[in-house]
Amino acid sequence: MQTMKLGEVSISRVIEIDRSSFSTASMLPDSSADVIAAHHRWLKPHFFDERTGDLASRIQTYVVRTPRHTVVIDTGVGNGKTRAGSPAWHMRQSSYLDDLAAVGVTPEQVDFVLCTHLHVDHVGWNTRWKDGRWVPTFPNSTYVIAGAEWEFWKYESDAGKEESGCIADSVVPVVEAGQALLVDSDFKVDEHLRFEPWIGHTPGHVCVRLTTSASSAVFSGDLMHRTVQVAEPQWSSRFCYDPAQARATRRAFVERHADSGTLILAGHFPHPGFIVREGGGYRFTPAA
Repeated sequence: MQTMKLGEVSISRVIEIDRSSFSTASMLPDSSADVIAAHHRWLKPHFFDERTGDLASRIQTYVVRTPRHTVVIDTGVGNGKTRAGSPAWHMRQSSYLDDLAAVGVTPEQVDFVLCTHLHVDHVGWNTRWKDGRWVPTFPNSTYVIAGAEWEFWKYESDAGKEESGCIADSVVPVVEAGQALLVDSDFKVDEHLRFEPWIGHTPGHVCVRLTTSASSAVFSGDLMHRTVQVAEPQWSSRFCYDPAQARATRRAFVERHADSGTLILAGHFPHPGFIVREGGGYRFTPAA
């Protein structure tokens, strides 16, 4: 997928990192290698990475262009940021802005940045280093954040519990610049895009629903990290704030969207696609 059209709306993505820093066994601590292997018949080849011998993963940004707005959904890891806990993320110098330009968008053209949640690998390019400080990367944009998500992470950051430092360098500067819009978890961005609360991974996690004249889509953030979770929704990630709630939320999401024709664009899946029912369970199939 470089750019795809849904009716009057186009969707592009910018892949910042093309593999995970965490193995599936580490990311999904309740998972079973044998159970995953039983799903290889549909996980391969589209959702498997032969380079690592593991399920594929991405860190990526989605760019949505409606007739009125240019919108960025989640912003990855970012450049030049101290991320001691992950060598692949630490003090990165990537081509992200060039890659954004390659899909036809400059930072100045972005009207909205939508944050599904405020984890370190989803907010990094909210800011960039300029003139000795972190400033908003998208100078003309409104950064839309669920208020419950901001309040939780602001408390964690102020209490010294947010270990990555991403709230201080990637979110607070946006708030201080007056570019953050703190909203309810069902906020309507415009006639095409709105937030929906799907909590558990974080206290204020939202998905972004896109509605067009042709069809609908959901940008599901980190509701699922690996494609196998469509079939095994009981497996929560190591980073889920409330694993039990995340399991319930994920199961409800899968059941709601199965065979619906709704395009699912997950934060870390290597390809967008559709949830389908099969043999009393579920699987994921890539979009054409």
